[in-house]
Amino acid sequence: MAACKVINKPNMKEAAKRNREASKISYEELTISEKFKNYAKTRKYFIRTYGCQANIRDEETMAGMLEFAGFKKADKIEDANVIILNTCAVRENAEDKVFGEIGQLKGLKHKGDDRVIAVCGCMIQQTHIVDIIQDKYRQVDLLFGTHNIDNLLNLLEEVYESKTRIIDVESKMGEVRENLPSTRLDTYKAFVNIMYGCDKFCTYCIVPYTRGKERSRKMEDILRECQDLVNKGYMEITLLGQNVNAYGKDLKDGSSFALLLESVAKLGIPRLRFTTSHPWDFSDEMIDIIAKYDNIMPAIHLPVQSGNDEILRLMGRRYTSEQYKALVDKMKARIPNLALTTDIIVGFPNETYEQFLDTLKMVEYVKYDGAFTFIYSPRVGTPAARMVDNVTSEEKHKRFDELVKVVEKEATIKANALVGQTVKVLVDGASKKNKDVLSGYSETNKLVHFHGSADLVGKIVKVKIKESHLYSVIGELVND
Repeated sequence: MAACKVINKPNMKEAAKRNREASKISYEELTISEKFKNYAKTRKYFIRTYGCQANIRDEETMAGMLEFAGFKKADKIEDANVIILNTCAVRENAEDKVFGEIGQLKGLKHKGDDRVIAVCGCMIQQTHIVDIIQDKYRQVDLLFGTHNIDNLLNLLEEVYESKTRIIDVESKMGEVRENLPSTRLDTYKAFVNIMYGCDKFCTYCIVPYTRGKERSRKMEDILRECQDLVNKGYMEITLLGQNVNAYGKDLKDGSSFALLLESVAKLGIPRLRFTTSHPWDFSDEMIDIIAKYDNIMPAIHLPVQSGNDEILRLMGRRYTSEQYKALVDKMKARIPNLALTTDIIVGFPNETYEQFLDTLKMVEYVKYDGAFTFIYSPRVGTPAARMVDNVTSEEKHKRFDELVKVVEKEATIKANALVGQTVKVLVDGASKKNKDVLSGYSETNKLVHFHGSADLVGKIVKVKIKESHLYSVIGELVND
């Protein structure tokens, strides 16, 4: 496929634009030609997903569409006729992994075969990335973005029919599509999108450009999906959004995340979680709802990014360190057994060591159960990427190591406190390191290992904690 047809290419300036128009919601059923159905029924697909839960949910949608067409899932990538790399753009190392895999996939392309390699997701919403793949990775047949996943089957059919490489990456946010087929990756826990996009524009973050403006689904559509999961016996639902607590602001119909959270909790799902929340939008009403319902898990991811007010200002985070602490104090006072995790960036442009020490003080104050820690990674097109940075790589790595030690110290204390307690665990299956041991997550999202039979997978069981480690605990099954 030497020729290349460019339908749309991403544009960062267009992606940054926001308007006050309400997002359109489409309920059209998916259709496909009989010719393509006949083609698909003898072929297989494979999807490799990088990044966050939103990308995992996108994978389920793409899998559902491909299976709707007639494709079957391949167990191994080399057995697939359609290979899709679903990418992440949050960190540079995630992009490096994708480029490495694209390079390896070249060996699967043979003259005369009809194997299609497609790359999609957040990484492809960046102009320079599309240019690189178009010029240097000719084995890639299809590029599409986050805004036109619903058009995957039509794009695939065009690739097959025209024998041409196709690039179709829209920067303008499309409709919120309901009624798309979905193939769930689990039978007992599920991700449910409640909104798409982000309007915060933190100066280091590419997500508002790759995922677009905040677009909420209608509450009745979300509740219908959640009720269906409850009816099918699912044990856990996680509500998803780039900033879940901004849900409903664009609908202008009285919808709010607190109201949605309570409505889903009332459906009777045994476990309800949500991610990710922004401290700026975390209301008192949300705290009250979380405290009120036992099936809303007391595990909250609350990204702080830095403990220094000047760095927070440069990051565009919209709160001070004292405001963040006050929010945490309020949560701890109202929500029993609260577990807090966070995101922290070290080495932001021109961060001094004294400013970094404020971040360490924040970790010691909050006493996080865990943290995702990152060395600052500039993203092309963001304001932070244009800032002069005088922090050396050596200094960034030194601070990172220092941060990890403090985070691990506090997390270890929290983990040790679990010894002797009995916790409820949703069983995921065999441990990755020991097939004879089961593993799952507690209500506070702690990884728990214990001995038990395979028929416990997908069930909630009681486990008494006997031993603690930094990232997991070990216990024994409690038989009532």
